[in-house]
Amino acid sequence: MKKYIHIIVFVSVTSLFDFACNNNNAQHMTIPPVPVSVYKIVPESAVYYNEYPATVTPLNQVDLRSEVSGYLTDIYFKDGQHVSRGMKLYGIDQQQYKGTYDQAIANLNVAKANLARAQQDADRYNELAKNDAIARQVLEHSEADLQTAKMQVAAAENNVKVVETNLRNSVIYAPFSGTIGISMVKLGSAISSGQTLLNTISSDDPIAVDFSVDEKLIPHFMELLQKKTSRSDSTFTLVLPDKTVYPKLGVINLIDRAVDPQTGTIKTRVVFPNPNYILRAGLTCNIRVLNKNSSNSILIPFKAVTEQMGEYFVFVVNGNKVNQQKIFLGRQINDKVIVNEGLKSGETIVTQGTQRLRDNSLIALNPPEKKTKPGSTGGY
Repeated sequence: MKKYIHIIVFVSVTSLFDFACNNNNAQHMTIPPVPVSVYKIVPESAVYYNEYPATVTPLNQVDLRSEVSGYLTDIYFKDGQHVSRGMKLYGIDQQQYKGTYDQAIANLNVAKANLARAQQDADRYNELAKNDAIARQVLEHSEADLQTAKMQVAAAENNVKVVETNLRNSVIYAPFSGTIGISMVKLGSAISSGQTLLNTISSDDPIAVDFSVDEKLIPHFMELLQKKTSRSDSTFTLVLPDKTVYPKLGVINLIDRAVDPQTGTIKTRVVFPNPNYILRAGLTCNIRVLNKNSSNSILIPFKAVTEQMGEYFVFVVNGNKVNQQKIFLGRQINDKVIVNEGLKSGETIVTQGTQRLRDNSLIALNPPEKKTKPGSTGGY
């Protein structure tokens, strides 16, 4: 039993001695500095496009419904056709409305004839009354008959206007120039006044493109709205679903009245010419907004950025050490990226050698990288 105890004590003392020796050697060891290349941050201009998902929207669109009831007798257009303002679109059976109109005209003529007779009687009785050759009561009755005849004529004229409106509304015209859709009704269909949807027509040249921007950008877009960019300005361009760029340039038209509290965005509208009707209502696309107001942008080489768990960092030089700094990235432009938050002018960051760095690592500086001239950066 005593033999085993001595062996255990000896092993323990040996282990303690080895640990003390290793610890003493570690204290005398020094980690060599990591050789790195660095980049000094200087604000510079950047020309680039911010891109937003957008939807093509007609400036004017209306659902066509009839103001009279009846059977559909005529269709004057082809589905999907471009129509002009005032063009005939639909015709509803006019027989009943034409008959009612003719009857109203006849009633008006009868009322006018009665008025003429009543006027003659009143004039004659007034002449007789001047010579006391007629009873006062007869004169009063004639004047009352004259007033009644006048009111009957007025009522008949109003009735003619009503039935004439119904007759006119039995033909439906295009309220403005645009593209009409596929007809929702066929010849012979029963049409109910104000209820049956016949078709939809939308304006197509010019046409609007709506997109939402962050509420933080309202001042920037208000400035663009006040400047009212011209057709020759390339501030707004459109990328179609097939990734081609629409050949016409847009002009900002309006900013919505209120911010959406659920998303923190506000709707903005840009208007584009559409002479060939390429842009159709409901088309999804991307709108590019040229950013030229970035003279104080912080741009750094993208290779300086490291990613950890979906967050972005750079190593900022502090003397002969580096500190890991979290940053928030903006638009990438060629081999550089805009930093929205986390860095400021005058700081120096590591661009090469980041793989071997940790927070507070010692570094050995290589010569700083040459910068491109301010204002030469560009891209999408």
